[in-house]
Amino acid sequence: MISFNRKAALGIGTLSVVLACLAGTAAWLIARENAEDTVVSIAVEESRRLLQDESFRPQGPQATMHAQAAARALIGGMFDIAEIYTADGTLMAEQMTPAGSAIEKDIAPHDAPAYQQPFYESQRLPGERRVLRVFIPLRSADDVLTGYFEGVRLVPQWQRELIHANARDVALMVALAVLLCGGALYPLVIRLFADTQRNTHELLESHISMMQALGRAIARRDSDSGAHNYRVAWMAATLAEAVGLHGSRMQELIAGSFLHDAGKIGIPDAILRKPGKLSDEEMDVMRTHVTLGEEIVAGAGWLAGGKEVVANHHEKWDGSGYPRGLAGLDIPLVARIFAIADVFDTLCSQRPYKAPFTLAAAMDILHQGAGSHFDPHLVKVFSGLAGRVFDTAVNTSEAAAKTQLEGMVRKHFGL
Repeated sequence: MISFNRKAALGIGTLSVVLACLAGTAAWLIARENAEDTVVSIAVEESRRLLQDESFRPQGPQATMHAQAAARALIGGMFDIAEIYTADGTLMAEQMTPAGSAIEKDIAPHDAPAYQQPFYESQRLPGERRVLRVFIPLRSADDVLTGYFEGVRLVPQWQRELIHANARDVALMVALAVLLCGGALYPLVIRLFADTQRNTHELLESHISMMQALGRAIARRDSDSGAHNYRVAWMAATLAEAVGLHGSRMQELIAGSFLHDAGKIGIPDAILRKPGKLSDEEMDVMRTHVTLGEEIVAGAGWLAGGKEVVANHHEKWDGSGYPRGLAGLDIPLVARIFAIADVFDTLCSQRPYKAPFTLAAAMDILHQGAGSHFDPHLVKVFSGLAGRVFDTAVNTSEAAAKTQLEGMVRKHFGL
């Protein structure tokens, strides 16, 4: 099983790499776009400044001559193609550099100008060439539209390399920052997990202590040493392991086994501690301990998981049990497992009213009850475990039985 530390390292590392790639890519795109924005902003500003000069303003009687002069002034520096249009979209002047003439046929055509705000387009041409197309509406001093300027700039190799280098550096810094954040988060996650684990263990231990205290209180009231609860819970868990029970179901079985007679707290002493045989009326009262036990554990938070054992540990395979008369697989598995452990421990233990049975005698009774009292498959499985269970748990002291159960609890409750 992979430890939490390794899982956390793998998860945080993977997430950090993915985020670094995404953030780095986004940063690269944004940085490249910002670099292009800077180039375009300079071009727009220079173009407007020039076209507002008296000698180049494409207005008045000499508008066409001024437009041609402005177009010639604009190429070779910021632009490779310069076009100036009238307010109605008629081309007034067009000039281009040799480089502009070479790329003109590859540039996508566009509609007649009719825009109100400046903007630009970035276009990739064959041969890894890139151009920036600038569109600028021209306005008079009183903000009247007087024409349009459109320029095309072939981004030189050195500038493309500079833009890419700057964008790459920004992307690498962002990616590194994300990875460093992931590295910084790892010890924090580990520490928080350790704190959570410690708190969880403390809470779980307090719950188990409460379960044991309640179980001992029940046993004392029933004139028992309390060892029976420890033993049957361990026996039931041992049988449950053999049939593959684990996780929360195993935890419910252990809690329910330990608290199976919780309802006896509500039975009058005259009946609960009567040394002789109970009358029919007294037996009816005694049987109410199942319903009382259900009510007790159902409202006990974490212990409510043991309700299935408490509510059904007197049901029988053939339907002759109580209180509901459930039969066969309708009886919850945890209750069927517990029934075998409970009867086996009762048979093999010393009681004021009987001597302990031998292992062989106890198993004979279990086999006779298979198919009537007990789940026959579970009896068969238990037969293979009975010798070890008998030697390990039967007639042990309360302290020894408690130690055995604590080992099982730590195993299945993750303590």
